[in-house]
Amino acid sequence: MSYGDFEAVRGIDLDVNAGEVFAFLGPNGAGKTTTVEILEGYRKRSEGEVSVLGEDPQRGGRAWRERIGIVLQSCRLDPYLTVRESLALYAGYYSAPRPVDEVIELVGLDGKADDRARSLSGGQQRRLDVGMALIGDPELLFLDEPTTGFDPAARRQAWETIAGLRDLGKTVFLTTHYMDEAQRLADRVTIIAAGEIVASGTPEDLGDRENQPATISFRLPAGVAAAELPGGGEVGDGGEIKFSTSTPIELLNELTGWALQHGVDLDGLEVTRPTLEDIYLELTE
Repeated sequence: MSYGDFEAVRGIDLDVNAGEVFAFLGPNGAGKTTTVEILEGYRKRSEGEVSVLGEDPQRGGRAWRERIGIVLQSCRLDPYLTVRESLALYAGYYSAPRPVDEVIELVGLDGKADDRARSLSGGQQRRLDVGMALIGDPELLFLDEPTTGFDPAARRQAWETIAGLRDLGKTVFLTTHYMDEAQRLADRVTIIAAGEIVASGTPEDLGDRENQPATISFRLPAGVAAAELPGGGEVGDGGEIKFSTSTPIELLNELTGWALQHGVDLDGLEVTRPTLEDIYLELTE
């Protein structure tokens, strides 16, 4: 996709498998939104080939559009309609919608069916957004930043709803800035930066995370010098000591054995590997 001489998206190639949650990640300005709008049929691409559910989105008609559902980053609900009325209104746009009460149950709004949209919490309104995308019984759902601005409890509830979509056999194309969200929900992840794909894989193996060195850290025991410890760790701020190792089990055994022998505690002991966020920041730097 080009805007004059500027190529916003160039040479990207990706496949999304039926029935998976596919996370599409990237910083602002990376070309993420442009790509998604091309896939949804909202934006005409400059070049290249695109097939969504077997059709070119630029030429997709009503029958094709009934097979997709879209939850935008910001949706405007009619504040005076109830949950049931909102879904019934949207159901009227489709030739074979799902039953309204069934969708209400699917998105966890059973006790709110007769409440007006304006009285719902942010998380409940987002559930209603998802319900509107589901009412046409689509095969594919695009979820654009579905939990932006949510508190932790509302985010967890939204995650349960999204995970449930996979259980329904839906394909979900998810964009998010939250790495823990992608880690929790996605079967596969693709990262775009500066208009190009820089990495693809599962959340576990992206950026070869499984083979990255692990970090063992704890607070240096009182009266103990770092040089006395096995493994040659580095002392950081606040007396914390860190060890970087490709064999964490062996080093952990040495350290705990030493601590037992000398009768000291390794307070704050942690073993960590690079997170998805660490890999993401490295790839998009």
